[in-house]
Amino acid sequence: MLGSEKPRQSLAGLWNISFGFFGIQIGFALQNANMSRIFQSLGSSLDDLPALWVAAPLTGLLVQPIIGHMSDRTWLGRLGRRRPYFVAGALLAALSLFLMPLSGALLFAALLLWMLDASLNISMEPFRAFVGDMLRKDQHTAGYAVQTAFIGAGAVLGSLIPPGLEKLGVSNVAAGGGIPDTVRYAFWIGGAALFLAVLWTVLATREYSPEEMAGFGETADHPDGDTTIRALGSRSLGRSIIWIVAGGLVIFGVAKWGLEKEMYLLGGLLIAYGLASIIAIQLARRGGSSNMLAHIVGDFTGMPPLMKRLALVQFFSWSALFIMWIYTTPVVAQYFFHSPDPASAGYQDASNRVGELFAIYNGVSAVAALTLLPWLSSRLGKERTHMVCLLAGAAAYASFFFIQDAKWLVLSEIGVGIAWASILAMPYAILASNLPQRKLGIYMGLFNVFVVVPQLLVATVMGSIMKAAFPDEPIWTMLVAAGVLVLAALAMTRVKESQA
Repeated sequence: MLGSEKPRQSLAGLWNISFGFFGIQIGFALQNANMSRIFQSLGSSLDDLPALWVAAPLTGLLVQPIIGHMSDRTWLGRLGRRRPYFVAGALLAALSLFLMPLSGALLFAALLLWMLDASLNISMEPFRAFVGDMLRKDQHTAGYAVQTAFIGAGAVLGSLIPPGLEKLGVSNVAAGGGIPDTVRYAFWIGGAALFLAVLWTVLATREYSPEEMAGFGETADHPDGDTTIRALGSRSLGRSIIWIVAGGLVIFGVAKWGLEKEMYLLGGLLIAYGLASIIAIQLARRGGSSNMLAHIVGDFTGMPPLMKRLALVQFFSWSALFIMWIYTTPVVAQYFFHSPDPASAGYQDASNRVGELFAIYNGVSAVAALTLLPWLSSRLGKERTHMVCLLAGAAAYASFFFIQDAKWLVLSEIGVGIAWASILAMPYAILASNLPQRKLGIYMGLFNVFVVVPQLLVATVMGSIMKAAFPDEPIWTMLVAAGVLVLAALAMTRVKESQA
């Protein structure tokens, strides 16, 4: 019946909708906690880590908007709209996890990281929109909280697999260097778990058809996009040219002053976006209403004001997170285990400790998502809740400077876990309740650009900053991360749902 509401989902329904994310996060946890270890075990230096990690965010930047755009327009009968992408991504990610520990060369490992991250993004991006598709607005906070709890639980399991295998007697040091058996078996276990968890969601859920969505008052079949295309066609080329000039200046600066080579990628991306926007504007002026590039660029430049404000918050938040993922292992190894040499047993012990610490913050996030966030949100509202949680994360990063014993880093991870829970839940709950359903996939994909861009900046710029400001002293990266999260909290003061 036209104007009727979606059925209210039970706890079992919320479970089924997001259980696949549990498996996806196992894959991300194995990647985040072990890729620096794999790269260094295969011969990478500390200065080269950001460049090797750049594959992951670059892949997300390209994949997520495309998958979001496509999933908004997909309907494959019983398989649905988002679930085809769940299956395809899960198959490719499982294959990548199986092949990764077989890498015998650094380049092969870097290429597999690219493939793994692309596959995880193919599955992950539609999951964000899937919650909005399946739930009524008064369940959005609960839906993203449950999803966050599964993210935390999956990350705990993924982080604990290598140290758990060591306790079972599996070797944690490879003879003659290379990838130890604990990491090798962990990736194989994780690949199987990822695929089975995603398969659970695919088999246990049924998406609403375009006709049902129309009956709920939410047009699921995407309109022809004439409004977006006309708005894009009316734009001048001035901003596009500015992006190209900025990219050229970056490349010139790298060549002239001998900056880190990773900066070339940043310049190339600026030029590429400028050229893409010029092409999209020209297509729009010619009436190319069916062109994917024109739609994506048009939707990006025409984001709602609320989404733009939240995008700045995400930019700062994920900058801090990516710094943590890259540098926590070197920091803990050097300052708490006094073993900066990747070939040493102490370094491998530190790596396992980092896996345990990451498990702790993810475990805290799972609990906080179901308890602390709803409690704070009911009293402070979503916006202030997110601000408080970001400040807790900033304090946690800063605490690395004052803690002397590695066992007390557990306290730091509690603060990180609270911030992580909020970063994964609150912005998406705010967006899902305020974005048009017919564009939920593309907007969620574009919103994740502001998850990816800061990671690219960290990957391309942080190496230069490290080398110039504090060579061989990676602990200062934690102070940078703390300051960036404070900026995220300040940016959150500009976000008001009432202004959507």
